[in-house]
Amino acid sequence: MTYLNDLKSVVEINSYTKNKPGVDRVGELFDKWFKELGFHVEVHERELIGSHRHYTSKYSKNTKRLLLLGHLDTVFPPEKFEIYHEDTEWVYGPGVCDMKGGNIVALQALREIKNQNIEIQNIDILLVSDEETGSDDSKFLTSKIAKNYDYCFVYEAAGVELEVVTGRKGVGTFFIDIEGKAAHAGNCYSDGHDANLEASYKLQELVKLTDLSKGTTVNVGKIEGGIGANTISPHAQLTFEIRYKVTQERDRVLSAIEAIVQHSYVNGTTSKLRGAIQRDVMQTSERSLELVERIQKITNTALKYEERGGVSDANTMSSCGVVTLDGFGPYGDGDHTLKERANKESFKSRIELSRALFAYFIEKSDF
Repeated sequence: MTYLNDLKSVVEINSYTKNKPGVDRVGELFDKWFKELGFHVEVHERELIGSHRHYTSKYSKNTKRLLLLGHLDTVFPPEKFEIYHEDTEWVYGPGVCDMKGGNIVALQALREIKNQNIEIQNIDILLVSDEETGSDDSKFLTSKIAKNYDYCFVYEAAGVELEVVTGRKGVGTFFIDIEGKAAHAGNCYSDGHDANLEASYKLQELVKLTDLSKGTTVNVGKIEGGIGANTISPHAQLTFEIRYKVTQERDRVLSAIEAIVQHSYVNGTTSKLRGAIQRDVMQTSERSLELVERIQKITNTALKYEERGGVSDANTMSSCGVVTLDGFGPYGDGDHTLKERANKESFKSRIELSRALFAYFIEKSDF
């Protein structure tokens, strides 16, 4: 398991999304490793965040193409959590499962293909730098290159029983800015238009849009407003998130939000909506389930699958029409906490799965 030495080297480099030098240092190590395998490296330079990396192999015309997708960044600011260690069963550290570990799985599987004297072709890799903050920059690059690919494997962490992921909820973050009118709460109460009160009505209406039976949630996670106890509030703001499993629910909720914003429950208040869908839904489809079935036949394994409420860059590829499966990384838990860890045996299993699939894809030019 010498590849764990490579994992250690990238885990010990802080790659907090806003730490551009650190993210780029991790990217430069992957540049070196993928160049050794014959990949061409295209660096998409960015000024304020880490640069995105696109690694391309030899391409045969009129054949299918596979993209392996990962991210370089982690959630921990410098000096918060930068230690790598391991025991007989687990490796520990920032990104061991989310998702430097997944990147290492893809890298090692390609190394083993190369060691079998198989020429790597029609398989490319994209490593982005801002996934943990919503891929606000990289999603445009991902969407642009998606048209070049027929399949996408995303190397986020596997499920507890090594499931791959066929579906992820869509997510959007929004803000409602409410304007009222300030007035002295004792002397001129009736002259004021209470923005806080308007916010309270809107909050209740937003929460009513939640439909757990359909996997739809609306969460108002932050409320701000007012000046002090003796002043009618002249302004307020609601910060909320929506998540949904199907596009019909997305459309229902967005339409209802617009109506809530336009309606004034407290006379004299006005409201404006800001925000957008960050990543659209990745719906389990017949094509993705057919691919799971093909993988089981190719590898002669019983591959389980699941849907998740969290999002990843798989959402972006899937929404572009690319047949996408996620969860090809190792199994781990504690991600986004100081207890993040990944299971060593799952690295072996995932590397072998990927190696077998890459070899098949290169030979057959399809799955």
